[in-house]
Amino acid sequence: MAKSKGARIVITLECSNKTGDFSKKRKPGVFRYTTTKNRRNTPNRIELKKFCPNCNQHCLFKEIK
Repeated sequence: MAKSKGARIVITLECSNKTGDFSKKRKPGVFRYTTTKNRRNTPNRIELKKFCPNCNQHCLFKEIK
């Protein structure tokens, strides 16, 4: 029987840069990262600055369901 991970859960981070300027984008679509967080230490949704290859720059990524 496998052990449970406890308070750590897998979350998805999505690029929040929703600008209409598609000339600067490399390709259309939404870019997402997956990571884990500790539910006890950070009960709220997290926001991280990460590189978005669609926007070709560092953008704010927000946690989604």
